[in-house]
Amino acid sequence: MSTYLPKDILAGLAEAKTTTLRKKSRMWVEFDGNMYPVLRMWERGFAMDANAAPALRGFVDVFEGGEHKSQCLIIASNEENGELQFEFKRYSSAQERPALDYAKRHDAPIALIENH
Repeated sequence: MSTYLPKDILAGLAEAKTTTLRKKSRMWVEFDGNMYPVLRMWERGFAMDANAAPALRGFVDVFEGGEHKSQCLIIASNEENGELQFEFKRYSSAQERPALDYAKRHDAPIALIENH
């Protein structure tokens, strides 16, 4: 039995895989006011469709559905199998509140009660 497949069939299989990943993905990257779908994400980076995304570089915001997940500093690392892969140079989780500029005491009061 032969395991050889013609190039056009391999290209069709790769395109079908990319289309499936794009439909299933809820991850998005916002860069310069534009949103781009993320095909897959891992600890040190993410991949996007090479045909749908420009070579991004700099700060981006990552969203899952409508939720802001993180801010990242990225660079494009390589293109492989129709995917443009990016590496994180810095990854910061999005916070609901601004960062404190002081150390919070562990025994700090929760509320203030006044006697009149």
